[in-house]
Amino acid sequence: MKKPVTKLDGLLFDKDGTLFDFHATWSAWAKGLIVTLAEGRPGVAEALAAALEFDLEAERFRPGSPAIASPNREVVACVAGALGTADVDAVEAVLDYHARHAPLSPAVPLAPLLEGLRAQGLILGVMTNDSESTAHVHLKAAGVAELFDFVAGYDSGYGAKPEPGPLLAFARAHGLRPGRVAMVGDSTHDLLAGRAAGMQTLAVLTGAAGAGELAPFADHVLAHIGEIPDWLAA
Repeated sequence: MKKPVTKLDGLLFDKDGTLFDFHATWSAWAKGLIVTLAEGRPGVAEALAAALEFDLEAERFRPGSPAIASPNREVVACVAGALGTADVDAVEAVLDYHARHAPLSPAVPLAPLLEGLRAQGLILGVMTNDSESTAHVHLKAAGVAELFDFVAGYDSGYGAKPEPGPLLAFARAHGLRPGRVAMVGDSTHDLLAGRAAGMQTLAVLTGAAGAGELAPFADHVLAHIGEIPDWLAA
């Protein structure tokens, strides 16, 4: 039985797979990245696809891919290993460049949704295991940067999900009780972090994980973030 909704003062969103549809955005990005880095070398393309757990034929990430929820630096290390280079910083610079130009596909029209939530008095934040700088670029490109009161990445100094540190940093920054904040995400990393922080947990199905995987860690499961207003009203 799902828990009743406690009155909320804040919503903390994951970025990829939550604000932006994961496969529509990142599978297209991965295909282009692999082609670029492989430079026509089939063996390298296969090694990159294996490291990222990306199905080249289906052009889709597999459920266990590190790109789904791991901190960006871990994804960089996987790519560097596939390329056979120890210069992780150089690889990170390349990935950051490509990530900033990813073909973003919002899960729903973001501006009207977020404006409506703010109109209800909710404090809104983003916590992603991507870099903070890339998060700002993506939110600005989507035209919603000014609608968030807090943006943090794995490199913002609070830690990374599934640790609760960055979630608690959001609550502290705005004087919110964790129990009156909901962590909204598409992965078990998001939900485990929310549970550890003492927050409500709200799963959405616009990432790589299905309802069966997410439900044990979520207070509620929605198809996408566009259902949040009805969930709050109910």
